[in-house]
Amino acid sequence: MNANRRRAYAALTAAGVLWGTTVPLSKLALGWLPPGWLTVARFGIAAAILMPAARGRLRRACRPAVLAAGALGYGGSVIVQNAGITRTSVSHAALLIGAVPVLVAVIAALWQRTVARPLAWAGFAVSLAGIGLITGSPGGGATAAGDSLVLASALVCATVTVAQARLLRDHDPIAMTAAQFLGAAVGVLPAAFLTEHLPSRPGSLAAAAAVAGLATAGTLAPFTLFAVGQRHVSAEVAGAFINLEPLVGAVAGIAFFANPAGPAQVAGGAAILAGIALSSYPGVRRARARMVPHEAHDSSHGRRPADHDPQRRRAGLGAPC
Repeated sequence: MNANRRRAYAALTAAGVLWGTTVPLSKLALGWLPPGWLTVARFGIAAAILMPAARGRLRRACRPAVLAAGALGYGGSVIVQNAGITRTSVSHAALLIGAVPVLVAVIAALWQRTVARPLAWAGFAVSLAGIGLITGSPGGGATAAGDSLVLASALVCATVTVAQARLLRDHDPIAMTAAQFLGAAVGVLPAAFLTEHLPSRPGSLAAAAAVAGLATAGTLAPFTLFAVGQRHVSAEVAGAFINLEPLVGAVAGIAFFANPAGPAQVAGGAAILAGIALSSYPGVRRARARMVPHEAHDSSHGRRPADHDPQRRRAGLGAPC
């Protein structure tokens, strides 16, 4: 394994772990800000930090379609997700959000007629069964209404992810992500202003720190690290690291929020994680088979492995909402 691949794996691992902090941080931040204003703050802060990095590419990325995708896919899904997190446990929310990659694959297969292998479909079925177990198991403040809202947000996020695949082919990933963050903050702002009270001063330092951490460590940093890591590996391999998100979130819920880990939660979480592993394994195996024979040749010419592959470059971030 060359140095570029090692750095890529380190960046992708860090991205997956940091994404796993979003639900615990959101739970803390919702003690201060209501769902809409938290969504505005999360993406507004992230956009303000990321936009300078996009420089001259940002104006081209700020097209109506890109801004709308950000408003719906990020802003719309996360405001619903936040509303669900207030009504359910951290572990339930993290595991349900972790099913987004599976939902993306299922929606793409049904909508765009992409063909998945039998092992991948078996993984989809196992993950969906795990979702059923999670949503049907109470405890730790979890409710069916809260789980349903989180699952609805995951469906919105997955649907927009599939729909925006063509946008990723036409724009720089960093500029497009900055534009989508901006679209999310601006798109949610009217709903927050009209339906929720104006934010007051934070009741505790922990709540304010959670908002800052959610915008930076839970949003900006993992997107950037994922983009850096994906430059050196295939989209299929990079996507497998997103599977760390539900594991980290569920463990945080048990360790820091005293969420129960009963038979239903454990079985449902294990089913979701096993299903994700089954559904992603064929793609990871094919990606490694494609890359290994060429890695030495590419490195000898001073190029990043598989940089010449246009499908890789078009893949974009592919990250969860």
